[in-house]
Amino acid sequence: MYERLGGPTGVAGVVESLYQRVLADPLINKVFEGVDMEAQRRHQAAFLAYAMGGPEFTGRTLERAHAGLNLEQKHYDAFVGHLRASLQEAGLSEEDIRTMEGRVRSVKDAVLHH
Repeated sequence: MYERLGGPTGVAGVVESLYQRVLADPLINKVFEGVDMEAQRRHQAAFLAYAMGGPEFTGRTLERAHAGLNLEQKHYDAFVGHLRASLQEAGLSEEDIRTMEGRVRSVKDAVLHH
C-alpha cells in the first residue's frame, strides 16, 4: 500500500490533506492548538507510512503521544473520517482504505486511554 500510494511523497500528500481537514474541524482542531504542526506532520507521516507497510516507526508510543489530551470516541471517529477522505482523495482503492481504517482503529485504545 505504501508503494501504491507513492512512498514518502504520497504519504506527505495524505498528511497535508488530513491536517487541512482536521484543522478546519471545530470538534478536533482545539487538540492541535499550540502544537508544532510541522513536527506533527512529520510524526503522522512516519506513523501512516509504517501502517501502510513502509519504514519502521520509531516515534513515541501512541499512549505517550496522546497522554493528557482527554480524547473521546467522537474525536477519534472524526479523525478517522478525515483520514478516510484524505486517502480517497489520494486515489487509494476502497480495499486499501478499509485496511488502513482497520489498522488505525486497532490502536484506538492506545489513543483514547486516560
